[in-house]
Amino acid sequence: MPELPEPSNAARFEANASRQRVTRSLDLPALGRIDTLAQELAMLQDRGKRRIAILGSRHVPVVSIHLVELVSRSLAQEGHNLITSGAQGVNAAVIRSVLEVDPARLTVLLPQSLERQPLESRDQLEQVLHLVEKPEHDELPLPMASSLCNHEIISRCDQLICYAFHDSETLLSSCRTAEDLGKVVSLMFFD
Repeated sequence: MPELPEPSNAARFEANASRQRVTRSLDLPALGRIDTLAQELAMLQDRGKRRIAILGSRHVPVVSIHLVELVSRSLAQEGHNLITSGAQGVNAAVIRSVLEVDPARLTVLLPQSLERQPLESRDQLEQVLHLVEKPEHDELPLPMASSLCNHEIISRCDQLICYAFHDSETLLSSCRTAEDLGKVVSLMFFD
């Protein structure tokens, strides 16, 4: 029996290529997802003014506070309306920045009444023109009241920017809710 010649490298490559599947990155997304992507791209390209919610952790590295302030200030200067809550950390940085630019562009929803907020927050919150209190949530544990507050903030916005840690359960849950509602979500992690 005659010996067969050793296949060339090109022949081996073609044989391997024909046995391999096309990678998932080339697969088309589901039809329902295409509509969502198209809506998100249209919103990002739209030069119109948006209602942008910014939420985040109470415990924030100092350098990150400056980033939050810069983003908030820039969005307010562009004429967008910002919505946040009244906690320290990210939310306080948003409030401080927007109050400097245009207080009318800021809405703050509190998870409970103003009296339930920490003393160090009250002076700043009393300067907010559009302040929504929730005294009916005063008897709820703060994590539950915060979650309800975040859901209301999300219902009022077109886009959510969230600064969190990987173990920030309430914030991550809020991001999932916003995505489920078809909002554009930008999630940035401190860790």
